[in-house]
Amino acid sequence: MNILVVGCGKIGQSIISSLIDEGHDVVAIDKDEEIIEEVTNIYDVMGVCGIGTDCEVLSEAGIDKTDLFIAVTGSDELNMLSCYIAKTLGAENTIARIRNREYNEKSLGFLQHQLGLSMSVNPEFFAAHDIYNVLKLPSAAHIETFSTRNFEIVELVLKENSPLAGIKIMDLRRQYKAKFLICAVCREGEVYIPDGSFELKSGDKIALTAAPSEIIKLLKSLKITQRSAKKVMILGASRTGYYLARMLLLSGCSVVIIDKDPKVCDEISETLPGATVILGDGAQQELLNEEGLNNVDAFIALTGMDEQNILISYFAQSQNVPKVITKVNRKEFIPLANGLGLDTIVSPRRTIADVILRYVRALKNSEGSNVEKLYKIMDGNAEALKFHVSEDFEYSNIPLKDISFKQNILISGILRNRKALIPTGDTVIMPGDKVIVISAGHTLYDLADIIK
Repeated sequence: MNILVVGCGKIGQSIISSLIDEGHDVVAIDKDEEIIEEVTNIYDVMGVCGIGTDCEVLSEAGIDKTDLFIAVTGSDELNMLSCYIAKTLGAENTIARIRNREYNEKSLGFLQHQLGLSMSVNPEFFAAHDIYNVLKLPSAAHIETFSTRNFEIVELVLKENSPLAGIKIMDLRRQYKAKFLICAVCREGEVYIPDGSFELKSGDKIALTAAPSEIIKLLKSLKITQRSAKKVMILGASRTGYYLARMLLLSGCSVVIIDKDPKVCDEISETLPGATVILGDGAQQELLNEEGLNNVDAFIALTGMDEQNILISYFAQSQNVPKVITKVNRKEFIPLANGLGLDTIVSPRRTIADVILRYVRALKNSEGSNVEKLYKIMDGNAEALKFHVSEDFEYSNIPLKDISFKQNILISGILRNRKALIPTGDTVIMPGDKVIVISAGHTLYDLADIIK
């Protein structure tokens, strides 16, 4: 697929990297010559120096042959105008990053329709939504939701005294009555799609799929349930912090926001009068303690510096805060954070790359099925995908035990008539089903891609 990306900042480079990994032909546009030189040196892309609203620049980049045009500069207005011009010049599909909350809250639908946008993306809002989901189930390190909360994939880290340590997966169903499936295990940086003989160990990060009620039942059996966070402290009055605080306030939570920028504090005090906004440097431990760190249910570090987020999160964890969530955009820092015991990491950069990858895969699907959702799990080392099964799917109504699947592929759930099914060997896939697939080491565009 021919894809053109305008804006090669942190978000743009993350998107470019993901698209290159999947074999797409990518052209990068940025007005900064040094950035274009850096991008073309790192990635196998063609670079064009200029702005996305310049027709000559777009023509040089091959806009008339572009299947997908993505504008992710720091300006919402430039992104929208670039997409409009690109569409006029022949781009088939357009995606704009639109972060301004006024656009998102009031007129986004109107703008999308008038500009002919295929999709708009807001990394900070998506990241805030991810955090909000985890705060409702703090025992989890990460949560992804399929089909209006009828089915979820939840990541858990097995602590040293976990009752699951030392148990083979085939024995779990006999010991725990909840209907769930362990579909992936990350151990020492390597991801496994486990079979029944796989034995769990302390320190493993596991991904399990189940209906939300079954997940709660399992967590209660394991005695690791935590109540939903009601008192939350947020470090960094960023866009993500704003969206998260608004969600929490609407759900009745108490929110404290700390930031060292007076102007930002004034703005968020006006827009979120229900929040307690503190002007100060959150890197100072005394300030955090004075503002009640020891009394909160959750602490979320959302500053613009990964290193600071990791260090302050580590301090919050040392103060026995029940739930600590850390924003880390740089992939190379994630193992460091995990090594310090920080198991709940969010990355707006990675989130937006996942959203765009899902859209790209949907564009390339065949007639038998199509990708409806795609999530990177296990720190980006595996994927969870939801496929819709049409009448044309070749392997419908065949028991799963009679189908030969590729290695490191697992069907972890089926949604049928709004009911979540944990599949067995006798389960069949039927037209109209939504099928959840866990994959490691494969690029899946179609449900048939899982078959040998």
